[in-house]
Amino acid sequence: MESTELSIQTGSDVTTVDITSDVAAFCEGKGDGLVSIFLPHATAGVALFETGAGSEADVLASIEELWPAQRGKWRHEHGSPGHGRDHVLPAFISPSLTIPVLGGSMQLGTWQSVVIVDTNIDNPSRKVRVSFLAG
Repeated sequence: MESTELSIQTGSDVTTVDITSDVAAFCEGKGDGLVSIFLPHATAGVALFETGAGSEADVLASIEELWPAQRGKWRHEHGSPGHGRDHVLPAFISPSLTIPVLGGSMQLGTWQSVVIVDTNIDNPSRKVRVSFLAG
């Protein structure tokens, strides 16, 4: 298995970060297999969805509607208001994905992108472990 760690700056706002091109570059020339994307963090997830057509804002608005970032709502209260919500997020937006790779190219659907979803404004830097398992 071949593996690398990416350093991604997510900033100090609730955000999404498209890392499709980073993962695609890692897979390039590797043949057939599986690529695994893993965030070793308890307050962020990685998802597949369309970017560039408003979906990023829709995902973040949906998270805010389902799990409002407000103090007093969450038992987990340290950090910024709503930090308890940040710890709930990975139960619904997984911290890992596995994608088939053929001929060194991820087999994503036409509109799918690999996206970090990060609601934790207290942690502006993320590590992403990307691993390739040859077939």
